[in-house]
Amino acid sequence: MPIRVHLDDLLAQRGMTLSELSARVGITLANLSILKTGKARAVRFSTLDALCRALDCQPGDLLRWEDGPPDHDGM
Repeated sequence: MPIRVHLDDLLAQRGMTLSELSARVGITLANLSILKTGKARAVRFSTLDALCRALDCQPGDLLRWEDGPPDHDGM
């Protein structure tokens, strides 16, 4: 998928673990892992808002479009 999630980079920059982020935003570790590995098919705005608040970042810091073939997910 050309949309890439850069959660690892932000966590490293903030010296935060995925477990700590999970506790701060109230999102399960499993769901954050799915997002972090790029396996998520969608992200709610409320989730994006919570992540940006906890990481003190903009949505564009978390999500980036990269040129490449699109995923074929039936759409």
